[in-house]
Amino acid sequence: MIANTVTVNTSTSPATLSFAESFNVAVSFIDRHLDEDRGKNIAIRTMDGDTTYAALAEGVNRAGNALLDLGLRQGDRVLMVIKDCPEFVFLFWGAIKAGLVPIPVNTLLSAKDYQHMIADSGAACVIWSPEFETEVKLALSTSNPGPRCKFPTEGDENSFVPRMAAAATALDPAPATSTDDCFWLYTSGSTGAPKGAVHAHRDMVVTSQNYGVDTLGIGADDICLSAAKLFFAYGLGNAMTFPFWTGGQAILWGGRATPDMMFKHIAHCRPTIYFGVPTLFASQLQTLVNSSPDLSSLRLCVSAGEPLPAKIFERWEARTNLQILDGIGTTENLHIFISNRPDDVRTGVSGKTVPGCEAKIIDDEGRPVAVGEIGNLLIRSQSLTSRYWNQPKRTASVMEDDWMRTGDSYYQDEDGYYICCGRSDDMLKVGGIWVSPVEIESRLITHDAVLEAAVVGRADDDELIKAEAFVILGSGHKQSEVLADELKAFCKSGLARFKYPHWLHFVDELPKTATGKIQRFKLRG
Repeated sequence: MIANTVTVNTSTSPATLSFAESFNVAVSFIDRHLDEDRGKNIAIRTMDGDTTYAALAEGVNRAGNALLDLGLRQGDRVLMVIKDCPEFVFLFWGAIKAGLVPIPVNTLLSAKDYQHMIADSGAACVIWSPEFETEVKLALSTSNPGPRCKFPTEGDENSFVPRMAAAATALDPAPATSTDDCFWLYTSGSTGAPKGAVHAHRDMVVTSQNYGVDTLGIGADDICLSAAKLFFAYGLGNAMTFPFWTGGQAILWGGRATPDMMFKHIAHCRPTIYFGVPTLFASQLQTLVNSSPDLSSLRLCVSAGEPLPAKIFERWEARTNLQILDGIGTTENLHIFISNRPDDVRTGVSGKTVPGCEAKIIDDEGRPVAVGEIGNLLIRSQSLTSRYWNQPKRTASVMEDDWMRTGDSYYQDEDGYYICCGRSDDMLKVGGIWVSPVEIESRLITHDAVLEAAVVGRADDDELIKAEAFVILGSGHKQSEVLADELKAFCKSGLARFKYPHWLHFVDELPKTATGKIQRFKLRG
């Protein structure tokens, strides 16, 4: 076993990280806990039972060996459409330890999205939870050439769990360095089809130390509960890398993050840190009007995905006596890079840069802006993606001399806090997930009644962004609430459900440029 593969120097501020020449990150997050006599401690908690660090290490080794037994070779990609559960963790870390590249993807997507990811990644293996079989199998049926290996986690003797059970329990870590490709996460980004952000072995260490430990103060006694799922960069840190880095506990469950579900897990599993998103905090506040769930175990609440409205912060603090630490992160950076802190919280601001991260705000000509002036936010850190897979032009347009354009408009106040002013483009962030207005428009115009459509973002009563659609009907169709509801249902049936328009208006014309491009800013006004 490789030992002492990463050194954390806490005598400096912030702590500095030194990586050995040979570095497979699975050793630091999985194997290390056995060497540190943590094998009997709980690593994963679910409603069905707990998984110790010893069982975690064994499951990771079995998963890695089961993948190698399939004939997969070092560098092969493994696409994961898997719910949050111990098997997700076994497969993710088993692939890394075996020298393969896991790619967890959004389980809420459609067959069209999966087909694109399978083709774009050239995945040699696709594994899915049975709940997502319909969309995955449809995607596989149109993939040519398809992956060499494809099966569900459970179902029969050929599924992945039985393969794990039959695999060996010992696995040597594959040779790697801290900057070698380790795993991917797909992001819709600001334009076009989903893009594969390639991350290195060191990236999870960097975010776990710089944000998890040095910003939030997470330690071995913490129990982490995340509303965001593991396929999100946000959830991957919250519910896996942060607790595994510190020797703490992760709470996992495979369902939707409803207010009742979150309160149930808080009461049963007693987390100390709760990671949510503004939309969910708003929904939970509605539930709290008529209920008083036990939140006494919590010491921290964290929000990301979209700016946290001051109204939600204030209502949550008044009702629970807990503050919500807001922050901003990206898939490309793997986690949060600007954040409020437990001892430094302000409403309406993203906060200050986390240790190890740098930020700057420039104008459209690339010049630094003055304090209080709005500009384009760029960031730099060790955990930034090296590139978008198969997209050198897009990579070059976003990455500039180790700096990444976030696509966000920001300004910095006189006290050094960063304040978000929205996106630099037309993308919407609904419930913390990027949504393309073009995708919703394209769905709407496939309905027989719709001639043209335009979609923008609009804030609801809690100041959270939702999709708003403006529709021109074709001849012979009349405006009605029944038709509006039908069009919303039509979007839900053909898109991920969170993408449907919450408001739909019938109009006679849409504002356009001379070349016919829809002027969405006029609709937003």
